[in-house]
Amino acid sequence: MTTHAPSALELGRAQAYSHSDELRPLAHALIPGGSHSYAKADDQFPTLAPGFIERGHGCHVWDVDGNQFIEYGMGQDMITLGHGYASVAQAAARAMLDGTAFLRPSSREVACARAFLDLLDGPAMVKFARSGSEATTAAVKLARAWTGRDLVGICAEQACSSDDWVIGRTPMAAGIPQVVRGLTVGFRFNDAESVRWMFARHPGRVACLVIEAMSTREPCGDFLREVQRLCAAHGALFILDESRTGFRYHLGGAQRLYGLTPDLSTFGNGMANGFGLGALAGRREIMERGGLEHEHDRVLLLSSAPGPETSAFAAAMETMRVYREEAVIEALYRLGERLRNGVQDAARAAGVAEYFSVAGNPTHLTYVTRDALGQPSPALRALFLQELARRCVLAPSLVVSFSHHPDDIDWTVEAIGEALVVYRRALEDGVDRYLVGPPVKAMLRRFN
Repeated sequence: MTTHAPSALELGRAQAYSHSDELRPLAHALIPGGSHSYAKADDQFPTLAPGFIERGHGCHVWDVDGNQFIEYGMGQDMITLGHGYASVAQAAARAMLDGTAFLRPSSREVACARAFLDLLDGPAMVKFARSGSEATTAAVKLARAWTGRDLVGICAEQACSSDDWVIGRTPMAAGIPQVVRGLTVGFRFNDAESVRWMFARHPGRVACLVIEAMSTREPCGDFLREVQRLCAAHGALFILDESRTGFRYHLGGAQRLYGLTPDLSTFGNGMANGFGLGALAGRREIMERGGLEHEHDRVLLLSSAPGPETSAFAAAMETMRVYREEAVIEALYRLGERLRNGVQDAARAAGVAEYFSVAGNPTHLTYVTRDALGQPSPALRALFLQELARRCVLAPSLVVSFSHHPDDIDWTVEAIGEALVVYRRALEDGVDRYLVGPPVKAMLRRFN
């Protein structure tokens, strides 16, 4: 399922954001921060950008003012096939008509578990959650129960959950007791020595190490396999967070791509094309601690009154079917490579390749904006986002979906090329001359 890019005449008009501007004060009066996700808040986008999205189809979205955009980032990486992907939406709708939650499990839970584990071809058991963040926190609890240890090792460059054990290590740690913050220790991505140092500093105390297979850059050499080896050597569980890499890097996840055997792995809403479903999967003997077939202390692994709804299971089943039958992963790589090559060419043509760079796996690209001194620049990031929005592209990252078409990519590359010409002028003349409103801000910061 693909949609073609609109014509330049359709997209070339100047945007008006009057309805967004009217809605914004009400949103802030009713919702702390004006949004239910900090990544979607006003401080993450420039003043001249849409404030509220009304609908989406494929890789295109329309804001409340009727402006149309090509979107990247795809709902914070969750939308793998595309907005409103027909067969997934129809499967979810059919399930909803039969009821969303019951007194006992739905048969869809068993069918989805079987399909998911067959797709991964590694883990023996799975427990479903409503999000990847929830699943990762459950993995940490399970690791602590399995090892009898308290400390959790996390990568300093990654935020793999919104719960206390992660956020307590960030500047935005208000409300998290110091004793909780002290139970999480850190290491650096692509730095095996920092992992060795972490274990040496806390001998016999680390329950698990949680890591994504990517940060803002991909793993170097045998880094991930060395992390796995160090965990085994020190009696800690190796937990691979696949919330971003699963259903993008490989049909069997990054663990298959890099030849890893995690003790536990977690997946996010991408497995259901954005519907509320995450997963914790892993070795049978560990996972069973959250079940009924053991004699140890019971672990309340994951439990909520509705749990994942039948619509989410149906959406996941259909998403997995599409992945198996339509070569989705290959398409994501092909589209991502086309986008990366085009953006790199555009940066060189604009003379800013030294200050604007693209990084990451082709299926999950990010970019870095730097000032004339080579330092990361929130102001230049805001300017770049502003100039893309003026050209009807929303791209807080450069994450593609199966619904992006080569025409969408080519339009985007052209828009980025024009935006980078403005970027170059800002490097020469000062960003204040071109940016309307304040710079964007770090999402996890101590003060507003």
